Amino acid sequence: MKVADRPLEGKVALVTGAACRIGRSVSLRLGRLGARVAVHYKTSAAEAFETAELCGGKSFQADLEDFSAIGQLFEEVESSLGPLDLFVNNAGRYREVDILKVTEEDWDFIHNVNLKAAFFCCQEAAKRMRDRGGRIVILSSLGATRPWTQHAPYCASKAGVAMLTRVLAKGLAPKITVNSVAPGVIHFENDMSPHVEHLVAVTPMRRPGCGEDIAEAVCGFFTGSSFITGQILAVDGGLSQRA
Repeated sequence: MKVADRPLEGKVALVTGAACRIGRSVSLRLGRLGARVAVHYKTSAAEAFETAELCGGKSFQADLEDFSAIGQLFEEVESSLGPLDLFVNNAGRYREVDILKVTEEDWDFIHNVNLKAAFFCCQEAAKRMRDRGGRIVILSSLGATRPWTQHAPYCASKAGVAMLTRVLAKGLAPKITVNSVAPGVIHFENDMSPHVEHLVAVTPMRRPGCGEDIAEAVCGFFTGSSFITGQILAVDGGLSQRA
């Protein structure tokens, strides 16, 4: 295979929440592009092992709600695969709940992973990249800019991720680039609820996205220009452009 076909040959990449769905798609594409992939998971051990096997990487377990586990995860990845070059903050949570019924547990369930862990994972990645350089991509969401009334904690967390992307990009330059990918409706098996079906129906491209759509966008930030940083790329079939 030509070097041009594997532009990430020898690079070490860590993807959080990588056992299945978007994280799995990103891991598989990174592997095809030549990266040595660390597949993070919390509880989905079998799925993570399978993903790691398919992308030629290795799986690593960590509960990202445990602050001390974050540093340990990065240490284990570098001890096993080498210095970190690329980081994808994909781990996230989603829960539907009426605004007047949101509890403290609901709020913490979402924000502990979507925003708190996202920041401290990016911080840990940056500490390890600051001398050699590196690239970070954070998964955001269409919910960062759309007020979904049944998803207040989620939307708030993803809006925070959008600003976090910009702050980190400015603060970590010039050695490290930080960008975000904001998916629209991404279809996986058994998740076509009436709400999702409605969003697909009003998507200008008239279809849901797939994991590979997101993986291609994420990896584009890794293989493309290092002059691109602080950007939030909507991969949503034009849904965010609707009035």
